[in-house]
Amino acid sequence: MTAPESNLQRLKRFRNNLLKPHKLLLDSERIRYEQTNGPIKNKGEFFQLVISDDAFSWLRPISQFIVQIDEFTSAKEPPENPEETAAILLEKGRLMLKPNENSVTPLAAKYFEAIQADPNIALMNAEITKVFHP
Repeated sequence: MTAPESNLQRLKRFRNNLLKPHKLLLDSERIRYEQTNGPIKNKGEFFQLVISDDAFSWLRPISQFIVQIDEFTSAKEPPENPEETAAILLEKGRLMLKPNENSVTPLAAKYFEAIQADPNIALMNAEITKVFHP
């Protein structure tokens, strides 16, 4: 019998699983942006838009959360109770990635739309949420 997965292991798995839909969401928003504003010239311009343009602002909490996980998991001096911190971050991720058509937060509402519009994002969302039910 294998030992249950620790919160830290689950958090690392969650982070890795989150990268795929994050990229799909960025690509999808890029297509919408280019339909309205014309082509984005290069990766540098795209990066600047992602960090500063309102069209991409709803995705910033996911980007920032990935960075937060990376900082926690690669810290030279981990917090006093890394399992508890990992559990808190997992809960934050669970709450953040709750699609909700009627949400007042742009992330939840736009994430709901993306899941409805793209079956790949819906499948990835289902895969990501498995980490919350060990």
